[in-house]
Amino acid sequence: MAGAARARKNAPPREEVLAAAMDMIAERGLEKLTMAALGREVGMSSGHLLYYFHSKDELLLQALEWSEGRLGAERGRLLTGSGSARERLAAYVDLYVPDGHRDPHWTLWLEVWNRSQNADDDARERQAAIEGAWHRDLVALLAEGISRGQFRPVDADRFAARLRALLDGFSIHVAVGLRGTNREQVMGHVREFIADSLLLPGA
Repeated sequence: MAGAARARKNAPPREEVLAAAMDMIAERGLEKLTMAALGREVGMSSGHLLYYFHSKDELLLQALEWSEGRLGAERGRLLTGSGSARERLAAYVDLYVPDGHRDPHWTLWLEVWNRSQNADDDARERQAAIEGAWHRDLVALLAEGISRGQFRPVDADRFAARLRALLDGFSIHVAVGLRGTNREQVMGHVREFIADSLLLPGA
């Protein structure tokens, strides 16, 4: 018991471990992120990491939640800015779509999605909470733009679901490096979809 207490006292902050995990994904790829490698990075044994996170699945989910927390704060700043609804929607899309092949956040998302087939109810609810935050923010932005006469009078919830499905599909193509689909092309497709289905004529 005394050894465990010392380990807890000397362990790096949880955020440091999660940040190190994200850095490793960015620099070396997800396949190099093992408990042993992460432990060496933060000065902990793989056993101590398992003590805190219980499993690699839980570590990955917590890393995703931590990364999403940072994105959520940035999304909040963008969506409460002074620009028009159209400008803020463009910023939302820019934040959503991966930077490119092996974007660390999307690499982690895809792995968590893949592992979710065998996830328990708690993990599924936490994943749904992440998805729900993106959806609610988009619905609120669309509703604002509609109320101010900047967007067509669409059903905000249904349109958000369709737009996010489009963003997810294209984002996966970018994240896995599918040939013929880069970020610039994806952004062009999304802008065209928004112009055709949401913007008012002449906007």
